[in-house]
Amino acid sequence: MSEPKTESRVIKKYPNRRLYDTVESRYITLADIRRLVMDKVDFLVIDKKSQEDITRSILLQVIAEQEHAGEPLMSQDFLSQVIRSYGGAMQNVVGSYLEQSLKLLSTEQPQIRDRLRNSMGSDAYDAISSLTQKNIERWRSVQDDIFKAMSGGAKREDGAENERRT
Repeated sequence: MSEPKTESRVIKKYPNRRLYDTVESRYITLADIRRLVMDKVDFLVIDKKSQEDITRSILLQVIAEQEHAGEPLMSQDFLSQVIRSYGGAMQNVVGSYLEQSLKLLSTEQPQIRDRLRNSMGSDAYDAISSLTQKNIERWRSVQDDIFKAMSGGAKREDGAENERRT
């Protein structure tokens, strides 16, 4: 027997730009939204005035705040490539690829930690930290290569079309 799906927690965004958590009956910040995400709490942000679902917009604000503070996850080139992907024929493919890649990385992390813990003992944390940094660098490199290939492919297709028309 499966458990019934619980309703999403509702966060209301007021015209004064404040966020109100209807479960905790208090105003919250983007840091609180981040905590909900980290705790895997299912939530939805509704604009109080228009009743529009603005969850994606709020999540993008959380990402922007995280990118601004500390060490950014996404390079400027990566962000530029993402922007260039909007509206093109590959938009859905790029979005799906990025989502699936992050899901794969997320599911593999515990297995990697366990293998390192079993083989390296108490020094595993340092090894994981180092491996994680290397993986992030590799991930950025792979992203750059994919977007460059996609950008190059789109330019060649346009060029080929222009040549055929002349």
